[in-house]
Amino acid sequence: MGHEHPEFRQPAPRVAVLRTRPETVVDDYRRLMHLANYQDTISPERDTLIKLNLSWTKYFPACSSEPWQVDGVVGTLVGDGYRRDRLIPIENKTVVTDPWKGAENNRWLPVLEKHGLKFQPLTEVEWAVHTFATPLTVIDRIFPEGINVPSMFKDRQIIHLPTVKTHGHATTTGAIKNAFGGLLREVRHHCHKHMHEVLVDLVLMQRELHPAMFAVMDGTVAGDGAGPRTMIPRIGNVILASADQVAIDAIAAKIMGFDPMEIPYLRMCHERGLGVADPRQIEIVGDEVPEMNPKFVVKKSLVIWGDQMLRKGRLRFLEKIALHSPLMVWAPFASNFYHDALWYPTVGQRMIRAFERTAWGGLFRDYGRPSGPTPRPTTLQPNPT
Repeated sequence: MGHEHPEFRQPAPRVAVLRTRPETVVDDYRRLMHLANYQDTISPERDTLIKLNLSWTKYFPACSSEPWQVDGVVGTLVGDGYRRDRLIPIENKTVVTDPWKGAENNRWLPVLEKHGLKFQPLTEVEWAVHTFATPLTVIDRIFPEGINVPSMFKDRQIIHLPTVKTHGHATTTGAIKNAFGGLLREVRHHCHKHMHEVLVDLVLMQRELHPAMFAVMDGTVAGDGAGPRTMIPRIGNVILASADQVAIDAIAAKIMGFDPMEIPYLRMCHERGLGVADPRQIEIVGDEVPEMNPKFVVKKSLVIWGDQMLRKGRLRFLEKIALHSPLMVWAPFASNFYHDALWYPTVGQRMIRAFERTAWGGLFRDYGRPSGPTPRPTTLQPNPT
């Protein structure tokens, strides 16, 4: 067991869980957020960052924040009287993603325009070194020159919009991992070697920067296998919300069939009192927690496998020259070539065609049309492959 930090201990967290369907999903998000008592956490008197999740510039089911997720969350905030000029949808870039193209391909832009909001890429804001008063686990050693964070994050509350999916580096990815793409610049791939410790640090960093945090997670379509991109989409029909990032990630892990306390970053956060990862200590409101069948299995894409071989595997003697020198330009080229030129047009397209035959696929197809989404009464396929 790790060291307990009683000063961080808090009452049993609440995670709201709802079953949903395409015809009701936007309204269900409103009910979900109210079940989770989001207004007790997110104040209308503060600016609110809405941290979207972009794992791929292209659209792939379960990969990035779904447009109905953005629609439901933003529509709830605006409908509850939160001022539009204080709601700031944001997302960053990586060495292999483009926030503007991703926002277009994932249908965020027409949703935000409908609600009178403007998308703010973090590539277009000021970043500055922030000296954290909170002792960090490892990230300050990864970036000894200083940890650059967006200046706009300080003293602004945040709502995370992750999806339910696996991750080759972290086992699962959710609310905590969503901060990875906002708090750190595109060189954050250097954190892969110590991913679980970095995720603990992200919780610590956010506690110091943000006066409040909330998360709304989409599991209408979940990602199984070699996440966060080359996954098998599984129809889940579930959405989640909580003010406890650890708790919502734990319940999402349970839905996928994992024991949350066996996932290192969740166990470490629990032991340090940064949230609750033991499902027995979490209050569930709404519907019963479903469990996917078959259980999800974490796999590694060719890119993640190669990254891990260089950072902590048999090829680690090459890490410095391959990943910490000007030669590093090969890595994003290789990643883009594998994902965009090889996997997406072949394996990915077969999965997308299967997804398009589901009701959720029909809903996605209609987002961004002038008339708005019109869900198709197609039969849900539990495991499109």
